Amino acid sequence: MEGEATSIGPFDITRVMAAIPHRYPMLLVDRVAELIPDRSIKAIKAVTINEGFFQGHFPGRPIMPGVLIVEALAQAAGILAVESLGLAGSGKLVYFMSIDGVKFRKPVEPGVLLTLEAEFLQKRARVCKFAGKARIDGELAAECEFTAMIADPPKA
Repeated sequence: MEGEATSIGPFDITRVMAAIPHRYPMLLVDRVAELIPDRSIKAIKAVTINEGFFQGHFPGRPIMPGVLIVEALAQAAGILAVESLGLAGSGKLVYFMSIDGVKFRKPVEPGVLLTLEAEFLQKRARVCKFAGKARIDGELAAECEFTAMIADPPKA
């Protein structure tokens, strides 16, 4: 079909780490299921009890902190931006500028696969706006909009 975007992926963890600089314990994307350049991404975070934050959030009722769900969505969006703009391997960083309309609909507990969906709302060379949704088995767990800036890494 003419004009239809071509999906790429899946990406394994090696390609994820080539796209964004995050590393353990802050790397929150385990793989990319699908990426449609200039449009959207669907990535996966396997949420396990071994994550350090579950020790204190909360003892007896482990729940993934909402800020980390938003961070995972932002990392997925960062991969989308870097791949769409041809910046993979460039060392460019994607920084939050704003986060809007965050809503948490369902707790994220250990043992789930958290699907991270992000799509471009606006794309420019240095500033991009995204809509993000985190889902568990198709059910909405969190949603937000955020804006990010693409920047050069700090000089050594």
